[in-house]
Amino acid sequence: MESAATPRPLPHKWLWRPNLIVFISSSCIMILELVAGRIIAPHVGASLYTWTSVIGVVLAGISLGNYLGGQLADRWASTRLLGGIFVLGGLTSLGILAVDEVDILSKTEWPFITDILLLITALFFLPATILGTVSPVVAKLAVRDLDKAGRTVGNIYAAGSMGSIAGTFATGFLLISWFGTHSIVWGVGLVLLIVGLLFLLGSSRRWTLFAALVLAVGSTLAFRTQWLEGPCTRETNYFCIQVREEDKDGEQVRVLILDRLVHSYTSLDNPTKLVYDYEQVYAGVTAYQAQRKDRLRALFIGGGGYTFPRYVELVYPYSDLHVIEIDPGVTEVAHEMLGLSRDTQVMTYNEDARMYLKREPTGTYDLVFGDAFNDYSVPYHLTTREFNDRVHAWLADDGLYVVNIIDGAWGKFLRAYTHTLQRTFRHVYVAPTVESWREASRSTFVLIASDVPLDLSAVEKANSGNSLLADRLLSEEESDALLAEGRAATLTDRYAPVDQMLALVFRDKVPE
Repeated sequence: MESAATPRPLPHKWLWRPNLIVFISSSCIMILELVAGRIIAPHVGASLYTWTSVIGVVLAGISLGNYLGGQLADRWASTRLLGGIFVLGGLTSLGILAVDEVDILSKTEWPFITDILLLITALFFLPATILGTVSPVVAKLAVRDLDKAGRTVGNIYAAGSMGSIAGTFATGFLLISWFGTHSIVWGVGLVLLIVGLLFLLGSSRRWTLFAALVLAVGSTLAFRTQWLEGPCTRETNYFCIQVREEDKDGEQVRVLILDRLVHSYTSLDNPTKLVYDYEQVYAGVTAYQAQRKDRLRALFIGGGGYTFPRYVELVYPYSDLHVIEIDPGVTEVAHEMLGLSRDTQVMTYNEDARMYLKREPTGTYDLVFGDAFNDYSVPYHLTTREFNDRVHAWLADDGLYVVNIIDGAWGKFLRAYTHTLQRTFRHVYVAPTVESWREASRSTFVLIASDVPLDLSAVEKANSGNSLLADRLLSEEESDALLAEGRAATLTDRYAPVDQMLALVFRDKVPE
């Protein structure tokens, strides 16, 4: 009887390092998974839905790959098969760089979540599936002695897990900020192609050298033609930052885009130019508070293009102005391209607002401006009652917390956020920035929270040249009616389904 444990000879013994092979393939899968969210952010944004889709699609691909890899391993397990898998994995990984062409799938009339799933599936499902076949094939080839099968397979899957961990940490902490997403994808594709070609051509030095030359020339051309730079002016650990020129009311302004969302319009020549209506409402609130204070002390949650901090610095030059901007890259772009002077009086703290405000107050602010919410990109931990309590701790007794949010005509998030503010502050005012907000698919609202009521006559007096704030404020009866239109949940650190509340806004739908 022939022994089932009789091993078949393996070619390319100098290449055969099963644990290393699985380590490399697993690292590449996780690198692609982490990069996926950043690659698609300029096209469909970054939200709970995008990351849910990325993780689900990649896991589905890996699962299918494991199944198919087992079938292939039982029939044709060989190093040549492994080489072909790595080459296909490299080619399909390079195909991710065609994201701009594939993005046409996200411009359908289907539900927004379906669009996201289609785009992610088109880009990442096939590479994940192909790389998922590696482990079963390697395990089949590595088991040379059935008495040690458990140990061998265990070592292989442990190496795969270690590769996943290494790929995750390297990408999140180092690679994205060092190289940018497009260069990372190119590097992953190159590594996979090299491993695959070594298995396929390792015995032929001439073809191996030719393949190496082709890859080297292709990489050189890709870098020299700036093909791998992607759409970002600067890519950081937080955002794909883009800056472009645009005409607004006959004046050139610079537009700051973070991922796919416009965050600010900035005039280099006229810092007092405020393009957004919500900024004009902010200006009205600032004027109201300035008439009662000799020296304003203001905190801005979110710097973006620093448009409004620059405005306050110019109009109220003796103010103390502090900005919390989580991304130092955004602050640097504001200095380099958006007119923020290096000698500015605006003091910036590059950290999460939650971390800044959790400290015991070292002083109080007359104004706290929330400007970290943009469209459906809402850091949910800045919407909760616990966060509002920390803002309250840093406010002066007559201080104002002013926040802009975006919601649709349903007002689910608007009601919940207003209701949540009321749990911390005695008075909460709602100011839609457009009159037709009931018919609009999405509108910007400014909410003003304080422990003291607004003096509406003083608001009108302070804004004689800018009536937007006074005109837009809803009356107490209108605010109560708005809250009564539907469920108004209290947002907390344990319950803040902001993405779900804004789901209908994603698709620009208006209720019938």
